[in-house]
Amino acid sequence: MNARIRTAVAAALTAVLALGATGCALDGSKADQPFMDAPKGAINKQPMDTVVMSDGFSNVGAKCDGPNRVYVIFHGNDKYGSVAVAPNDPRCTTR
Repeated sequence: MNARIRTAVAAALTAVLALGATGCALDGSKADQPFMDAPKGAINKQPMDTVVMSDGFSNVGAKCDGPNRVYVIFHGNDKYGSVAVAPNDPRCTTR
């Protein structure tokens, strides 16, 4: 092999290894990466009611935030989910 080919192969191998190492470092849990994208305000640490569905289905979490009931749909640590709000839910009383 001439020097150019060896240099190109070494550069490609280095790039692949760097991308692999970066992917492993970023593959943490969502819980390990809190509040990394924006400033935070008040934190609601009240307990959440959780409905755990059978395997293969999404789970539901619900809790009160002020007078509103907030529902979060999630599936383990996957990258998707959704949020719904029931405004002025009678189960949520201001303390």
